[in-house]
Amino acid sequence: MSTLPVFRWHLAPDGYATRRQLRARNLRPGGQDVAAQLERPRRRGRPPLVAYLYRVDLAKPVRPMTPGRWQAHAAMMRARRTCQTCGRDAGYVVPPSLGSCVTCAYPEEQRCR
Repeated sequence: MSTLPVFRWHLAPDGYATRRQLRARNLRPGGQDVAAQLERPRRRGRPPLVAYLYRVDLAKPVRPMTPGRWQAHAAMMRARRTCQTCGRDAGYVVPPSLGSCVTCAYPEEQRCR
């Protein structure tokens, strides 16, 4: 088992990037293993924050969205916006903590206005 190179926060050499940095360049890790990691020290004995790095030269382009993927994404978002109580599209993602739209979750507050 080989150990990963560890760099301090903001001191990684060129050629390495996090998943978010790859995505900003329209790239993805493409099945490669983690190449290195960043560590950001924290106070009071807490463990450091860790970010995994991938090699940019081995990254692959992001796969384009196909019509089928767009359709599946739209269905998923529609399900997240649909109130489980009244069955209507709330127009926003229904909070999982409520399980229903705000109108159904707090009906007494809606009548007062």
